[in-house]
Amino acid sequence: MGVRVVLADDHAMLRDGLKVLLEKTGFIVAGEAENGAQAVEIARSVRPQVVVMDLTMPVMNGIEAASEIRQETGIPTILLTMHAEEQHVLRAFKAGIAGYVLKSKASADLVQAIQEVTRGNAYLSPGISATVIREMLNKESSGADVLTLRERQVLQLIAEGNTTKELSHLLGVSVRTGDSHRSRIMEKLKIHETAGLVRYAIRKGFIEA
Repeated sequence: MGVRVVLADDHAMLRDGLKVLLEKTGFIVAGEAENGAQAVEIARSVRPQVVVMDLTMPVMNGIEAASEIRQETGIPTILLTMHAEEQHVLRAFKAGIAGYVLKSKASADLVQAIQEVTRGNAYLSPGISATVIREMLNKESSGADVLTLRERQVLQLIAEGNTTKELSHLLGVSVRTGDSHRSRIMEKLKIHETAGLVRYAIRKGFIEA
């Protein structure tokens, strides 16, 4: 029986292309998601052997979704992204991702990445290994480390333009709890206006400009 995979990307055409590629190679696409939060829910329900997801997605980005999936289910995640910058690669590894594949190399690398990850190995697209090693040696910590997983989710939703009421609804918490998360984020980051939070989120790779 083929390896069961969940695909998560907010672009349906890309998901369709990846599905064709994987099924032609013998993998089983057990579910598809268009945002990070949906990917977490689908991973919980279908229990695939690996999740392949985009880094930049609405509601919850790929790194935060991968972290939640790993903590709750232990299922490994491969990030499929156009970003090779150090900050994204380092954040991904700190979140416990198992593979990091550049979209420009997906047709050549993704099948091998899934095979390696399901054997318990890590996988990096050729060309970014040196980047990771250099960054790890520098031991530069991300400013986002001061935030909890839930606070990082709230930060992304704020940066995407959601009001406190809207983000509370998306997260399934009360408005009071949502407002409390917002206040703690501002206090921890020493940023006291929404525009500043948006700039910070863009700089740290939570959303794209």
